[in-house]
Amino acid sequence: MALFDKTIGFIGGGQMAEALIRGLLEAGLVAADRLLVIEPDSRRMDDLQTRYGIVGMQEPAAFASACSVIVLAVKPQLAEVVLRQYRSLLSGEHLVLSVMAGVRLQTLAEGLEHPVRLIRVMPNTPALVLAGASAFSTDLRSTQEDRDIAAAMFSAVGICVEVEEYHLDAVTGLSGSGPGYLLTIVEAMIDGGVLVGLPRPVAEQLVLQTVAGTARLAMATGEHPAVLKGKVTSPGGTTIAGLRVLEKGALRGQVMEAVAAATKRSRELGNEG
Repeated sequence: MALFDKTIGFIGGGQMAEALIRGLLEAGLVAADRLLVIEPDSRRMDDLQTRYGIVGMQEPAAFASACSVIVLAVKPQLAEVVLRQYRSLLSGEHLVLSVMAGVRLQTLAEGLEHPVRLIRVMPNTPALVLAGASAFSTDLRSTQEDRDIAAAMFSAVGICVEVEEYHLDAVTGLSGSGPGYLLTIVEAMIDGGVLVGLPRPVAEQLVLQTVAGTARLAMATGEHPAVLKGKVTSPGGTTIAGLRVLEKGALRGQVMEAVAAATKRSRELGNEG
């Protein structure tokens, strides 16, 4: 959906805000002069204005008055400060999207003076190259249009799905933390290439393309990973020899445990907040 009639404001001009700005502009969903950012770092603000032509602002009251959609794009440690600052400035006229990890919808609602429409989003770092995986949850006040806006915005930086809020901790443990798991495996594969004699730059290039190509293959074909794995695993061949070692090391079980542990920690952080 086009968002030409919406003015979207970002509280915080960090990497995730920049990813969304870039995605919205490249997708043609909104004009640059409809994107407002309030960011205390003047050099960062100047950089965003120069690079994307967006509008920088300084006064919270004027910022809130100008925006119909507001994205809370600050670190979760700043949630209390930001909510206090905007407590009386946001109203039922605003749709507020939060990408603050672990900050629950109830916490957001309790931190504001007036009822607003709230959506909580869990993106991941590949959004920085418009290849992210995001999930969002809404409060009871949010409309179907609000859902469509959230889906359009975060689909501009990858894929986006809607889930119940109680699933967001699992999303955090899976796709939110997932780049860390995959990069560890990537690093290990590169080291494996070096172990068997490849120059490190060659190993890095081959591994990164193998990972990217395999993901594209799985998405393009829609086939189950086990089916695709079977197609590259010849009887008595090299792949099955390598897979045997991975199975002995319980790789699959360890990855599953990692997702479970990260999900558990996400719940703990939410409760601490």
